[in-house]
Amino acid sequence: NSMKLISGGFPEDFILLGLTKYPWLDLPLFFVLLTSYTFTLLGNMAIILVSQLDSQLQSPMYFFLTNLSFLDLCFTTTTVPQMLFNLQGPNKNITYIGCMAQAYVFHWLGCTECVLLGIMALDRYVAVCKPLRYSVIMDHRLCLQLSSTAWLTGLANSLLQSTLTIQLPLCGNQMLDHFFCELPGLIKMSCGNTTVNEITLSVVATFLIMGPLSMILVSYSYIAQTVFRIPSAAGRLKAFNTCSSHLLVVSLFYGPGIYIYMQPSEEGSQDLIKVLTLFYCVITPMANPFIYTLRNKDVIGAMRRLLRKAISTKEI
Repeated sequence: NSMKLISGGFPEDFILLGLTKYPWLDLPLFFVLLTSYTFTLLGNMAIILVSQLDSQLQSPMYFFLTNLSFLDLCFTTTTVPQMLFNLQGPNKNITYIGCMAQAYVFHWLGCTECVLLGIMALDRYVAVCKPLRYSVIMDHRLCLQLSSTAWLTGLANSLLQSTLTIQLPLCGNQMLDHFFCELPGLIKMSCGNTTVNEITLSVVATFLIMGPLSMILVSYSYIAQTVFRIPSAAGRLKAFNTCSSHLLVVSLFYGPGIYIYMQPSEEGSQDLIKVLTLFYCVITPMANPFIYTLRNKDVIGAMRRLLRKAISTKEI
C-alpha cells in the first residue's frame, strides 16, 4: 500500500483506527451512535425552536440554552457523521484536509462549551440569589457580550493550538489511534519534539477548564446557601433538582476533559481516552436538552402550546 504524500511530507489521508479493535462491534456501535445522534439533533432543535417561538421563554437562561443547543448541534456534527461513515464499511480513512478542519472546528466548539457552561452557572447564580434584580443585571446587551466572549475565546484558542499542532512533522505517519482528529491524538502521532505543544495545550486547558469549573462550583455553593433558606420544601426541591441536573452535565463534560487535556503527554490507556472522549463528543450533547429542559415545567408547557398551535392551524 504505497502512501500518497501531499507537499511537506504530510499524508493525503489518515487512517483512523476507530473506537475498538474488534470489527464485529462496528455494526452495533453504528446503530447506537445513529440513535444517539438522532436524539441529539431532535432534542437540541426542539429547544432552539421553542425558545425562539414562545414569548414566555425570553429570559437570559433560554438565550444561553439556545446557544448551548446550537453549539451541541455543531459539536456532534463535527465528529459523529465521520464516525458513522467509518463504522459502516471497511473505509477507515479521513483526508488530511478533512482531518485538519475537524481538529480546528472540534477544538473551537469544545472550548466554547467550556466557557459557556461557566457563564450559564453565573446566570443561574444571579437568577436564584438576586431574583429581584435579575432582569436588570442580565440585560440583553450583557447576554450578547457573554455569549460572544465564549465563542471568541474558543475560536482564539483553537487557532492557536491547532496551528501549533499542524506544523508538527509526521514523518509519513498516517495511523491515528482515535475515531476522529483531536489535538492530543495528533500530537502523539508526531515524530518531532512536541514539548511546546504539550505545555501550551495543558496550560491553556488548565485555564479554560479550571476557570469556568471554579466559576460553576462557586456559583452553585452560593445557590445552595440561598436554597437552604427557602422556607417551603417544594421550593427547595425545585431549586435542588435544577442545580443537580446542571452539575451532572458539568461533571460528564469537564471530568473527561481534565483527564485528556491537562496531561496530554501522559501515556494513559488510549482505550480509556477513547471512551472518555465519547462522553463529551456524544453523550453530553445528547443529555443536555433532556437534563436542562425535561425537568423544566416552563419548557414543557411551551412545547405543549407550540404543538397545540401546530395542530389547530392544520385543522384550519
